Amino acid sequence: MTTAVQLLIGTRKGAWVYRSDAARRDWSVTGPIFLGQIVNHFVVDPRGGGTMLMAAKTGHLGPTIFRSTDAGATWTEAAQPPAFPKSTDPRSARAVEHTFWLEAGHADEPGVWWAGASPPGLFVSHDDGVTWESVAGFNDHPMYDQWVPSGAGTPDGPLLNQIAIDPRDAKHMYIATSTGGVFESRDRAQSWAPLNKGVEVTFGPDPYPEFGQDAHSIAIHPLNPDRIYQQNHCGIYRIDRPSRDWRRIGETMPADVGDIGFTVLTHPREVDTAWVFPMDGTTVWPRTSPGGKPAVYRTRDAGLSWERQDAGFPREQGWFTVKRQAFCADAGAPVGLYLGTTGGEVWMSDDEGAGWRQIGAHLPEIYSVLATPAA
Repeated sequence: MTTAVQLLIGTRKGAWVYRSDAARRDWSVTGPIFLGQIVNHFVVDPRGGGTMLMAAKTGHLGPTIFRSTDAGATWTEAAQPPAFPKSTDPRSARAVEHTFWLEAGHADEPGVWWAGASPPGLFVSHDDGVTWESVAGFNDHPMYDQWVPSGAGTPDGPLLNQIAIDPRDAKHMYIATSTGGVFESRDRAQSWAPLNKGVEVTFGPDPYPEFGQDAHSIAIHPLNPDRIYQQNHCGIYRIDRPSRDWRRIGETMPADVGDIGFTVLTHPREVDTAWVFPMDGTTVWPRTSPGGKPAVYRTRDAGLSWERQDAGFPREQGWFTVKRQAFCADAGAPVGLYLGTTGGEVWMSDDEGAGWRQIGAHLPEIYSVLATPAA
């Protein structure tokens, strides 16, 4: 069974909304919204509240959050966007460069939102995104300077690039960072501990440090929250809790493709099924599709094997770059997959990756794509 889908698309120069018919064949487009402004993340409350939030970096307001409670018809700026506490000591002073990730709180906590920023910082809102406060448990942790070393980061700056909440327990949280790897909290963000055992670091003196990894993306499986997939700077991994050891499952990818990329997706109903979008993991930067031949890879056995899915993509000269937030899935049957490229193209598959087609083009550089049921 399929239903209409809306894609919330954030770009380097504004945001757009693509809406499908019930068959996910025909698409209408609304936008641009905030033309000219950088939109790092564009989301809607999955708990049914209807609030839309947009993490933007504007020329005149700087980094801020915009809110809509009328399906995007009108927008207002957050009264108090994410910001670190003021400091009189220049050695400890920090300023939010941009908000990178927005995450709805647990289903039992309506109105709660979490945000990750650059430099790496964690923020929370208890009033549906109107005001935000710094989370001292991470931002003021005694190990912060070691978890977030000076000079570390991505071309877009060092990031707290993802927040994930155990659907069984609002107190059990994970964050992914570009400077320290994955961290876990069991007390609703009051304290944190690294969760990186077994994750290799090829760019440092210690190949398996306690922290220092670049966790590009993590995905908690909704049916089995003890199963977590990770796309890391140095490979694809899986962990099955309560284990604290990650297993590298990307080593079964084809050697000429490798297991480097930015995002990993889970199947909403199959615990052993996941997708990745590999990119060149050598010295090429920014990352592009290996050999100019874009493809998604799917595992249906939790990483023991992978199958290439490239039907419909360019057979050659397809130098796609797909950022951390720009590859997503819906919950349809069959599952729909969607990705946005830095070249402004939007691609989709309505058959779980078996075939792909382009549904959008000529947008600015795409930063994020989120698939939700159409309003």
